[in-house]
Amino acid sequence: MTEAMKELVAQTILQGADAMYSRFLDVTAGALERFEKQDWKNVQLALKTRINYYDHHVGLVSQQLITMLDKQHATRSFLVSIKHEYSQLLHDYPRYDIAESFFNSVYCRVFEHRNIRREKLFVDSSQRGRIPKYPTPLLKRYHSNNEKNKTLSKTLERLLDDTPFTAPWENKVRDVQRIMETLQNELCPQLSEEIVIDMVREPFFRNKAAYLIGYIDMANQGRPFVLPLLINENGTIYVDACITQSDDVSVIFGFARSYFMVYAPVPAALVDFLGQLMPQKTPSQLYTAIGCQKHGKMELYREFLQHLEHSEEKFIIAPGIKGMVMSVFTLPSYGFVFKIIKDKFAPQKETTPELVKEKYQLVKEHDRVGRMADTLEYRHFVFPRVRFSDELIEELLKVAPSNIKITRHEIHIKHLYMERRMIPLNIYLEQADDEALYQAVLEYGDAIKELAAANIFAGDMLFKNFGVSRHSRVIFYDYDEISYLTETNFRTIPEARNIEDEMSAEPWYSVGENDVFPEEFRTFLLINPKIRSLFEKLHSNLFEVQYWQELQEKINKGEFNDVFPYRDTSRFINK
Repeated sequence: MTEAMKELVAQTILQGADAMYSRFLDVTAGALERFEKQDWKNVQLALKTRINYYDHHVGLVSQQLITMLDKQHATRSFLVSIKHEYSQLLHDYPRYDIAESFFNSVYCRVFEHRNIRREKLFVDSSQRGRIPKYPTPLLKRYHSNNEKNKTLSKTLERLLDDTPFTAPWENKVRDVQRIMETLQNELCPQLSEEIVIDMVREPFFRNKAAYLIGYIDMANQGRPFVLPLLINENGTIYVDACITQSDDVSVIFGFARSYFMVYAPVPAALVDFLGQLMPQKTPSQLYTAIGCQKHGKMELYREFLQHLEHSEEKFIIAPGIKGMVMSVFTLPSYGFVFKIIKDKFAPQKETTPELVKEKYQLVKEHDRVGRMADTLEYRHFVFPRVRFSDELIEELLKVAPSNIKITRHEIHIKHLYMERRMIPLNIYLEQADDEALYQAVLEYGDAIKELAAANIFAGDMLFKNFGVSRHSRVIFYDYDEISYLTETNFRTIPEARNIEDEMSAEPWYSVGENDVFPEEFRTFLLINPKIRSLFEKLHSNLFEVQYWQELQEKINKGEFNDVFPYRDTSRFINK
C-alpha cells in the first residue's frame, strides 16, 4: 500500500468520526430548546436518533473503504498498516478518544468482527490518557466572601444568571435562599469562609429536567454541587434541589438511567472533571452517562482487561436462578456480568434470538427511569480458556454451542452483553431483615410503577428478574418479555359460569397474545405470606385493571409522570 493511500484511508476514517460527532453535537444542542418548549415527546426521539448516528456513520465509512480499496489491499492487514498513520493524526486532535473507538468500529465492520487483536486495534489508547484542552473554558469559577458584592447570595444569583436559558425564573430570590440553606445545613453552618465554585458552563439535560453541575470548595470541604432545574407549565424555571453528596450525584449518573444531553466538544475533559465529583465511577461509566456509549464500551473493555490481569480467579455461572433465555456468568470479584442468548428456549418462551436483541436495543433507546440496567453489546469477545471453570464451559456448550468456539488457549463468544452485577432480588429477599425487606418490597413495586409510567410493561415480573444495586435500588434486568404499556391489554378475569369452570386447570375464558390480568399477580408473584402482606399494604393498586388503564390513557395523551433521580426529601418542595 502506498503512503498516499495510507494517508487517504486514515483521513477518510477520521472525517467519518468527525461527521458522526458533529451530528451527535447537533442533536445535543437542541436539548435546551426542547426543555424550554417542554417538548417531551421529541426528547425521547432525540435520544434514539443520537444513539443511532454512530452505527450509521460506521456503516458509511466501511462501505467507502471497501469501494476505495481493491482486492490486493482489502485484507486484514490493511488497517494495521495505516494505524500508525491514523495515530499521527490524533496527536493534537481534541476527540482522539472517540476517533480511536470509531477506528475500531470501522475495522470490526469491514471484517465482520473477526481477527480482533490488540495490535490491529486501539485496545490501548495511542494518547496515554491525554486530556485535551477545551476550545472554550470548560468551567466557570465563582468566588464568594464577605465583601458586599461577593456574598454567597450574590454569587449564587450570578451563577443562575450565567446559564444559557432564555425562559424566566419563577422566583430566583427564593431559589438562592433555598440553596444557601442547604449549603449551611450540609457544609458549613456559618458560611463565613471564602467559597469557590467551579461550574460546567453547559447544562446537562435528561428527560424533563436540566442540571447545573459543578464543584464547591467551602471551608476546605470539597463537594459536588448539583442543581436540578425543572420548568413549570407556564414556562418558568425553578431549582428543585441542591445535591452535595457524592453518592447522591452517583445515583443521578447511574447505569439505569438514560444518557445525558450535554454539549461536550471535548468529552475527555468533561469526563476528567466528572471523575473528580464521583471518584467511585470509572471512565467507562462517565463516558456512557454523557451519551458517548460506544466509547464507554471501549473503556469498559480496557477496564475488564486490567481487572483480568490483576486477578487469578475463574469465571463462574452467576449466582441465582438460571434464566430460560440468557445464560449469565461472571468473575466473583468483578462488578459486571456477561449474558449470552441461549440457542434454544424453554417451551413457554415464545421468542427468538433476534427478538431478544430487539428488546435489548429498545431498552437502550428508551427512558430507563433508573429502573432498567443499561447493557453494552460485544461481538467476538475472547477470554483466556484457563480462566473458565469446567462447570461453566460445560454449561455454555450445552445451552449456546452456536455462540461458542473453544481453542486450546481461548474461548471465543460471538455475541454477548455486559451488564452491571447486582444481587438478584429473590436472593436479597431471602436474606433481608424486616427493615430491608420492607424497603425492598417498596422499591420493587415502585420499579414496576415507574417503568409503567414510562410506557414499559416488564412482562415477566418474577423477583429473579430484578436486582438490588449498591444504593439498595431495585432494578429490572431481564428484557425478553418487555413491551410498551400501551400495547398491552389489561383485563379483569370473567366470573366463572359454573363450578366446573372454577375447578378447571385451564382458563374458561379466551386469552389473547397481549392480554394481562393484574389480579393474577397475587398468585404467581407473592407466594411468601410476609411479602404478600407488605405488597398488599404498599402496592395494592397494581392488582387493579383501572390503575393500568389510567396510566395507558395518560401516556396516549402525551403525559409522562415525573421520576426524580434524587430522593424526595432532597426536593425543596418537600422541605
